[in-house]
Amino acid sequence: MPRVVPLVAIAGLVLALAACSTVADAPPRDASASFPTDARVDYQLGAAYPPAEGVTLVVRDRTAEPADGLYSICYVNAFQTQPGESDDWPDGTLLERDGEPVFDPDWPDERLVDTSTDEARRRVVEHVAAWIRGCAASGFQAVEFDNLDTFTRTDGALTFDDNAAVAAALVAAAHGAGLAAGQKNAAEFADRLRDAAGFDFAVAEECAAYGECSAYSDVYGAHVIDIEYTDQLPRSFAQMCADDATPTATVLRDRRLSTPDAAEYAFATCPPR
Repeated sequence: MPRVVPLVAIAGLVLALAACSTVADAPPRDASASFPTDARVDYQLGAAYPPAEGVTLVVRDRTAEPADGLYSICYVNAFQTQPGESDDWPDGTLLERDGEPVFDPDWPDERLVDTSTDEARRRVVEHVAAWIRGCAASGFQAVEFDNLDTFTRTDGALTFDDNAAVAAALVAAAHGAGLAAGQKNAAEFADRLRDAAGFDFAVAEECAAYGECSAYSDVYGAHVIDIEYTDQLPRSFAQMCADDATPTATVLRDRRLSTPDAAEYAFATCPPR
């Protein structure tokens, strides 16, 4: 039977890590209050580059600097490793089955994070909380946590409640550092994740292509960012932008998230409504 992590356990994990989650001179606040709901977005995980004129919100990897003068979101892969970074995670934080590491079936160079026990969750949150504090210290205003849905790829080794407990502690760490916290993907769990973890906004990939945008907007209202990709458009980007279900803060990018000097680079945004 699936394990159930009681709410008291989630609360305990949050409280246990609260003391180490605050950045000096950045008191907890309503981190979502200043989140822009009509932003022109650029999604720059491939590498940082000067945003196009008119861009007001930029998402960059936690290893990059935020965009100067713009609302900047820090990308953190919190529930599985980045390629080539498995050795950077502490002992006891990565999932194993029968002594063998467990990888994402679609991203075979990314190991899954272990959220299955109290001790594993504590170690994971301590590790990722340091990244969150680094995002705040660099000047980001918000953070998004990727791969919240790893539990769907483990045949029951992990559960929703396991990941929700970690998500709640990470959101608390973000809020303690003065950052808004964003759900990344996992459309079918948006309402449960918002209730369990207290996310402020959502970052969706291809919600217009797959008809999932309302799953986010029903929960987060206008606090939704969408990234569509040029290689999988069921209709034109202009038609997507004209659809009232598509978030205003939607950007079209190439799948590799290339820089402007690359041949495959693509960038377009929906006009304001």
